[in-house]
Amino acid sequence: MALISCPECEHSISDKAYSCPSCGYPMNIVSGKTFPARSVRKRHKLPNGFGSIKHLSGRRSRPWAAYPPVTKFSLNGAPVLDPAIGYFKIYDDAYQALLLYNNAPDNIKKSNILFSELCTAILSSCNCSISAKYANMTFAELYQQYFEHKYNQSKRKLSASARYSAQAAFHNCLELHDRKFADLKKNDLQNVIDTCPLKHSSLELIVSLFRGMYAYAIQNDIVEKDYSQYVSINIPDDDESGVPFSLDALDVLWKNSDKENVSVILLMIYTGFRITAYKTIYYNEAEQYFQGGIKTFASKNRIVPLHPAIQPFAKDFFMKYIIGNEVFAASKFRKDFYKTLDSLGLSTSTSGTKHTPHDCRHTFSWLCDKYGVDDLSKHLLMGHALGSDVEKSVYGHRTFEELKVEIEKIAVPDFR
Repeated sequence: MALISCPECEHSISDKAYSCPSCGYPMNIVSGKTFPARSVRKRHKLPNGFGSIKHLSGRRSRPWAAYPPVTKFSLNGAPVLDPAIGYFKIYDDAYQALLLYNNAPDNIKKSNILFSELCTAILSSCNCSISAKYANMTFAELYQQYFEHKYNQSKRKLSASARYSAQAAFHNCLELHDRKFADLKKNDLQNVIDTCPLKHSSLELIVSLFRGMYAYAIQNDIVEKDYSQYVSINIPDDDESGVPFSLDALDVLWKNSDKENVSVILLMIYTGFRITAYKTIYYNEAEQYFQGGIKTFASKNRIVPLHPAIQPFAKDFFMKYIIGNEVFAASKFRKDFYKTLDSLGLSTSTSGTKHTPHDCRHTFSWLCDKYGVDDLSKHLLMGHALGSDVEKSVYGHRTFEELKVEIEKIAVPDFR
């Protein structure tokens, strides 16, 4: 080791030093040696009462948010942030915005009009996106921007039904249309859901609209927090209600299984898939199973072995809809379903209600119970979420062969 002179302050230092301890000059430039990169110096803590700067999550063009000093606290003593002064590309711009804010007269800080003018001044001086720019944007105005972006400008083509669903959801939250979007809180959104008299499926569309709008607003620095993630639907899912087909009705269906549409009804009864899942169902002829599903994470992409009695129906379905020219449309089959049941005298259930395609799924569940299919296998075959049952959700497993054994427990009338 030898002593050398720092070219910056001329102090004597070791030739192995990464930098001069007196002035911080990087010595690897002088010696030409390769040294580990200098660690990034931590920023100094901002003074008390100066405000705060936060780096926001996600991919944003202006991730640095500058907040004015905290003046409010919750009941438990936690600080309550006021709206951000603005959003900036780099930390230094956010710091300069806080300097401008703190140097402004008190009357400017307290006056909404003058505060807006202050934000405009910051916008022009720092080239930033200011929250005040969107302060007066209503729910309806943001919806128009969101709808235009998602359904008219996007390269991804969305179906007409998706557009109509978004429009219907928007009309079903009329009370929010003229409200300032930035002022909305979780309770405002939840109140729309709780007071809406429509079915569960319509409420799902409203929640989906909320989430889409908040995602768009956050991406464009219009709001900072997504309140839609806290909204819940507090009524039972009425789409899941139904009445199983009776054993007598199943006998009639099996006796007429050679008739058009009856075989598809039996497929639905003995696999438990929802009607819309058949549009994208995968059929494995070699191992004889269906794979697919919709709606929930547990339900999607599940494998259901085919009962030997319905394997010929699965092949016919494959030849007609999967490799054939005909497209399986749930809306068309729904009409054919009612016509077929009416022709067989099976339109009405034993409880007096009208049979629906979803009753096929209820029948599968009932058959599993009747013929002793074990509870875990039934949940896996139907795609039910196992929820907080740790034993089942974490340690519950079934092989394909085990599921096949369970599903073959279900007895089938021999009318073929």
